[in-house]
Amino acid sequence: MKIFNVHQIRALDQYTIEQEPIASIDLMERASLTFVKWFTKQFPDRKRVVQVYCGPGNNGGDGLAIARLLSQDHYAVKAYTLGIGNSRSQDCQHNLDRLLKKRSCPVIRVEKGDNFYVIDAGTIVIDAIFGSGLSRPVEGFWADFIRHLNTQQATRVAVDIPSGMFADQPTAGRSIRADFSFSFEMPKLGFMFPENAERVGEWFSGSIGLHSGFIEKEKTSFHFTDRAAVKTLLKPRAKYSHKGTFGHAFLVAGSHGKVGAATLTARGILRSGAGLLTIHAPACAYSILQVSTPEAMVTVDEQNELISTISTGSSRYSAIGIGPGIGTNKLTAKALGGFLGSYNQPLVLDADALNIIAANKSWLKKIPKRSVLTPHPKEFSRLFGPSANDFARNELQRKKAQSLGLYIILKGANTAIACPDGSCHFNSTGNPGMATGGSGDVLTGIITGLLAQNYSPFEAARIGVYLHGLAGDLAAEQYGYEAMLAGNIIDQIGNAYKRLIG
Repeated sequence: MKIFNVHQIRALDQYTIEQEPIASIDLMERASLTFVKWFTKQFPDRKRVVQVYCGPGNNGGDGLAIARLLSQDHYAVKAYTLGIGNSRSQDCQHNLDRLLKKRSCPVIRVEKGDNFYVIDAGTIVIDAIFGSGLSRPVEGFWADFIRHLNTQQATRVAVDIPSGMFADQPTAGRSIRADFSFSFEMPKLGFMFPENAERVGEWFSGSIGLHSGFIEKEKTSFHFTDRAAVKTLLKPRAKYSHKGTFGHAFLVAGSHGKVGAATLTARGILRSGAGLLTIHAPACAYSILQVSTPEAMVTVDEQNELISTISTGSSRYSAIGIGPGIGTNKLTAKALGGFLGSYNQPLVLDADALNIIAANKSWLKKIPKRSVLTPHPKEFSRLFGPSANDFARNELQRKKAQSLGLYIILKGANTAIACPDGSCHFNSTGNPGMATGGSGDVLTGIITGLLAQNYSPFEAARIGVYLHGLAGDLAAEQYGYEAMLAGNIIDQIGNAYKRLIG
């Protein structure tokens, strides 16, 4: 799914109006019906009081139409029109006139300077004050009004975007802190970033039938990866396949006290479907790995507690993953630097491999083109420096992916994959229960295993991130967020494949 900016969405609306053709007021009605269809499933209790706060623009017009439709569906609705500015948009005024004519619910005017009032606990507040076209921070009385709504013991639901929030840039000024946000046609870019988590809440999107031809042709750097997109990338397994068909992965992982990272990564590789796996680890890890992962072969380093050599035997392996639990000892760093200077195929780098490179930044140019890096936010900052906000960090991530020719996966909610072509793909699976030690090692294993199976680095990254998150979602269903372990994610990879294939 593509993610468009505000200007593209506006152009898409206009193109739909002209080419379908459809009147703008009818398109607004279609959008409002889509919201109401979602709302009635999310909040089926008609006894709950619903208050709809409507601004003077088209977002307010949506709100007025929603108030009318919900009241016709037997919800206890009150509509509030806010005296912002001196006029309303044409479609907003049309929907106000229509609501007043229907007399299906009370319409209450709120003027600048009015006293604030307490909203009864349990009320659903629908926010349709400011839309995605907002161009300046909300200040003064209406900022105070939004602050007041945020303090009430109500459930806040934003229409298209929380009022006061900017869709494509960092938000300044006051904004609604929604519990739920419903975006028309596609999510907003700002929904993808942690800095807006408390503004957006849990978000949903639904198609309002905007013109598919425009969507298909319009270019954007931003995409949202869903099940349909990933399913098309999967390769079916032929009946007469054998273990050699699905590649031989090579994993460099572990050090004294961190052999668990090697074990988790190895199990991720095998569960992803790789045919063979060889692990290179310190001698102290040998017995642990042979017992914990009997399906893998193990070669041991000459050092007992750390890795001091990385030798892959030229083209023997289909894919290589390096980093989980290897530590940052100078011998390990020397081995990694020598390897990067001699290897020229895409590989997967994570954890301590990234920390070593961060301490030797000139080595970034040694990394083979089209390799996959999987940093978490702190590792990303060590590699590329701090960022003022999430938008700036995403821009830096995409620039570095382009300039270095790498796939950079920034882990977190809506994990972002920045590609050498400048595109960025946000993930749709995963949950807070995956914020546990070893979860990233599992992801490294899955991506390395997919790379071994002859998926391209882009395919391996996109499938791997989605599959990892889906396995995490299945694990959360069984254990809950608090009790999840990284090993639970591994145990659900098979079920995630089955869910994905359908």
